[in-house]
Amino acid sequence: MRNEYKYTVNGRNENNETNGTDNKYSEYTCFSTDSNVSNKIKRRMSAKIAASIMAMVLVSGGSIGIYHYEFGTDNGISTVDIDTSESAETASETSVTAKNVSYIAPADSNSGELTTEEVVEKVLPSVVGIESTFTMTSQSSGGGYFNFGGFGQAQQPQTSSATATGTGVVITTDGYIVTNAHVIYDTEYNAGLANNISVIVNEEDRYDAEVIGYDTDYDLAVLKINAKDLVAAEFGNSDELSLGQNVIAIGNPLGFDLMNTVTSGIVSGLNRQITINEKSMTLIQTDAAINSGNSGGPLINKYGQVIGINSSKMSASYSEASIEGIGFAIPSNEASRIVEDIMEYGYVTGKPQLGISCQDITENISRMYDIPVGVYVTAVAEDSAAEKAGLQAGDIITKINDEDVASFEELTAKKNEHKAGETIELTYVRNGAEDKVTVTLDEAAAPQN
Repeated sequence: MRNEYKYTVNGRNENNETNGTDNKYSEYTCFSTDSNVSNKIKRRMSAKIAASIMAMVLVSGGSIGIYHYEFGTDNGISTVDIDTSESAETASETSVTAKNVSYIAPADSNSGELTTEEVVEKVLPSVVGIESTFTMTSQSSGGGYFNFGGFGQAQQPQTSSATATGTGVVITTDGYIVTNAHVIYDTEYNAGLANNISVIVNEEDRYDAEVIGYDTDYDLAVLKINAKDLVAAEFGNSDELSLGQNVIAIGNPLGFDLMNTVTSGIVSGLNRQITINEKSMTLIQTDAAINSGNSGGPLINKYGQVIGINSSKMSASYSEASIEGIGFAIPSNEASRIVEDIMEYGYVTGKPQLGISCQDITENISRMYDIPVGVYVTAVAEDSAAEKAGLQAGDIITKINDEDVASFEELTAKKNEHKAGETIELTYVRNGAEDKVTVTLDEAAAPQN
């Protein structure tokens, strides 16, 4: 049966309504507020944390921490003196090239089982903290002028800073780090790529990070810091996982006061098809505690190998029952493939693209307008795969390769089972008549920062 869970950010649903404790939506965290945001919001945030309402995570937004941590002279974290002249946005122009890096791929064999203490001792030096600062812009909703008593004043966009914390895993000794894309790139509030990213190593040293590349669909990102002699994690084979196998998670829940928190559990499920923010992902399910701030941290097997990158959890309540102990991680084999692409090319290659904008035709809309359930094409990109195949705005896509699609989510999931250059057959309805067309999928371009 297909999952019908709804994921929201910062405790709000798709209508921007605050979720109550009795709703069916799973919640995902966003940012903590920076010092220049109002004290009122700060107090609300603090109250939420104190009331344990902050046990929310984000995916594609996975678990970005809602905990704001101020770097000061008494926090035990020192700033490393490095060259910060290159910003994250210009990382692709730096001298750092992924082609010169040897990535540690999944191991083919296991050495020997380790105790929990030995696993932690082996992996902990490879776990880092990540702090991202975003610039948030709010637009006026009053139409341009605020009028009172005959006087008008132009409304200007309001900007503020928001800070998110997460976790990362060192993958090379010279400073390459993998984390979740949502830790450094915001889609919920359209803040985009963070304008400042810091990496905390060994709970002591802070480095400015460059963004080598990221992919929000796969929720993975690669960062680079100017450091040497780091401890690179060993990656294991996620295809060899079995239900009930013991696993350990390490991360920074709620920020750096609880840095390097270790939790344990088992593999609760394999190959879970979970849709988050209209993106379908195949994930490992675990009951190891994964909280806000654990995003990008490792899920580790009994050999001290990383077999997953923690990304999300279900929270709040669903259908009268409270949800606890349902976390998800990106399998290491999938993560390795994505990371290697990012390190070599700066983006994930071979991603299929149709080149359409669309909206769902639900059963209610179908009955109301006497049109089929499916995906309504609102626009077709010029020179795209869809345009070359003859699709037009106004078409209603009802099937892909003779399999019914009732939503853009389903269409995307089935499309993503193919690679760029492969062909798919779409069934569509135009002016009441059904027809079929063969589409050769384009390759999605590299994301623009």
